[in-house]
Amino acid sequence: MYNRSDRSAVAEWWWTIDRWFLAAFIVLIGFGVVLSFAASPAVAERIGLDAYHFVERHALFLAPAVALMIGVSFLDPRQIRRLALVVLIISVALMVMALFFGVEVKGSRRWVRIAGLSLQPSEFMKPAFVILCAWLFAESKRRPEIPGSLIAMILFAAMSVLLIAQPDLGQTVLLAGTWGAMFFIAGLSWLWIVVLGGVAASGMVGAYFVFPHVAARINRFLTGEGDTYQVDTGREAIIRGGWFGQGPGEGTVKRILPDSHTDFVFSVLAEEFGILLCAVLVGVFAFIVLRALSRAMRDQDPFQRFAVSGLAVLIGFQSTINIAVNLQLMPAKGMTLPFVSYGGSSMLAVALTAGMLLALTRRRPESRAGRVQFHASSHFQPAA
Repeated sequence: MYNRSDRSAVAEWWWTIDRWFLAAFIVLIGFGVVLSFAASPAVAERIGLDAYHFVERHALFLAPAVALMIGVSFLDPRQIRRLALVVLIISVALMVMALFFGVEVKGSRRWVRIAGLSLQPSEFMKPAFVILCAWLFAESKRRPEIPGSLIAMILFAAMSVLLIAQPDLGQTVLLAGTWGAMFFIAGLSWLWIVVLGGVAASGMVGAYFVFPHVAARINRFLTGEGDTYQVDTGREAIIRGGWFGQGPGEGTVKRILPDSHTDFVFSVLAEEFGILLCAVLVGVFAFIVLRALSRAMRDQDPFQRFAVSGLAVLIGFQSTINIAVNLQLMPAKGMTLPFVSYGGSSMLAVALTAGMLLALTRRRPESRAGRVQFHASSHFQPAA
């Protein structure tokens, strides 16, 4: 495709990008396209829209998402940090705006309208938050006099307050889990880990008593009593699919599943294409996470090690929550399946996350050459 002697920016990108990551993200995008046709027409017809309304909107965001992912993957680590700072500032400003002027959906104010489009700023905040926390942890390692870890704690607390104010407990749990994993990977004190773990547990107990909808979901999950229609229907779709599924377009349970195109798209995949293809999808997510963690372990740069690990955990934890809800392994919460579920904000934010991961895992010959030269000079010092 490109000659190795070609020094253009695109050729250099092609030879340095992790093509396994790129292929995995393209596979997820393919799953999303197929499932938009399988899951969304029934939902659109049920609420009085054109059958392919959500399919068309999914396709509308597809090209910008791919362009964003590829564009961001061209950046170097310093540019990724700068981009993350800009994205975080804008996201926080829009999250505050959403609290006062946002669109209220099911009692939560998470959305703002911009140019006629609904945008969920917290989706974009997450990858930017991961990058900046990785930089703070790395600076704390490199220069102990800088209170990077303390600033990361304050930043996490501020983001959590904004999410709880919406309220969005699902995203708060996701952010807390990702940040906690980064805290652990950064090798910080076990005392801090125990203390913060206790704070997180206390927060979850507090959420049960403060937010009635959280208590209701947990009670329904533990007792099976109350309105469990959606999770029960999702489970029925999975059981109906069996190993090989009912066939494309042959699913029937999906027609009565309210959020089949978003939170319960995994159940639609199981009903129409079977458990085996579900296992393939889970395998793709597992491959992304494990490969990223493996690459991070070998990286000598603390920032890139923490950032790659954090982005991988973010993708893995979000997909795990979505799939676990579909399998009735945890209480229901609004969490999309990365690149697969319908949702413009989610797709663009995941594209940003994927682009950052691709950028930070690119091979950088100039850096490697510099290290080789340094090691060579250290081994061949002239005799005194």
